Amino acid sequence: MLKHADFERILHDGRRATDRRLTLWVLPNGLSYPRLGLVVGRKCGGAVQRNRIKRLLREAFRLQQHELPAGFDWVCAPRAGADLDLAGCRESLMRLALRLARCFTSEAGQARE
Repeated sequence: MLKHADFERILHDGRRATDRRLTLWVLPNGLSYPRLGLVVGRKCGGAVQRNRIKRLLREAFRLQQHELPAGFDWVCAPRAGADLDLAGCRESLMRLALRLARCFTSEAGQARE
């Protein structure tokens, strides 16, 4: 995702979950595939460190995208000071994504009742 309006919509209207490494927001997108947006602030370090973190998060998403629930937009932000590695990012991304996707599927089930 690249558009500012998409980020604003997800951060404002979406659900959020956090662990010690990442904060993840989610909102259904009506598409058959997941999309990723990244928010890496200056508290995470200088430009070199921020770009490294973005590459790491993109790779974690690339490796996990077929296991993530389809039809959602995901915005991911690392926690400042968190020790990030690829395995940890993949694990956090999956755990948070499944937790958030369950929120939307349970809401859809309640709406049908």
